[in-house]
Amino acid sequence: MRDLDPRDPALFVPGPPVRRYFIGLDLGQSRDYTAVSVLGGTFAERGPKPIYQVGHLERFPLGTPYPDIVRGMVDLTKRRELGGDWQLVVDATGVGRPVVDLLREALDRRRVHPLTIVGGGEATAGAFGLRVPKRDLVLTLKVLLETKRLEFIGGWPEARTLIQEALTFQVKITDAAHDTYGAWREGTHDDLVLSVALAAWYAERRGVRPRATSRSA
Repeated sequence: MRDLDPRDPALFVPGPPVRRYFIGLDLGQSRDYTAVSVLGGTFAERGPKPIYQVGHLERFPLGTPYPDIVRGMVDLTKRRELGGDWQLVVDATGVGRPVVDLLREALDRRRVHPLTIVGGGEATAGAFGLRVPKRDLVLTLKVLLETKRLEFIGGWPEARTLIQEALTFQVKITDAAHDTYGAWREGTHDDLVLSVALAAWYAERRGVRPRATSRSA
């Protein structure tokens, strides 16, 4: 019998594809809508990059109290179709730690990932979750749309406008080396765009954390 080389790739059989779900939550403030989206993707150890399906788009009524939003997220994550394999990415830029803490207390805190949007630089992992440039979020979403790796299922009426707004974001660099975005947080569906962008950015990394930084969010 020939000796086996443990480095021989033929000895390893890829595991079966796994369906994973990524939830993006854009928490609005007093005059803003809170929007949530769910992306599903099938991941294999070897093979092409996943195509994501947006199977849920929702706005909470304007002025919905945060405890009610938390209860809504609990109900959403319990849905059978998610199969218990989900990650929640929360825009914590405006509301900060208190609402994120409510979500962590109500859900599996290991699956709740606060994300603070910053003007420039690179993605980092701080004491309070992730810090991600707006550029990274928008460009991730645009690339998925342009390469047809993002699909909308269920006939959501907002989907067409959401796609148009995502594709027409214009990026420019200010004299201070910060990114600015035309139409960012100004369009009719910007909250839904951001919720999808949050989920898409994290899904593309599948939980791979950016480099650590000593600066807290």
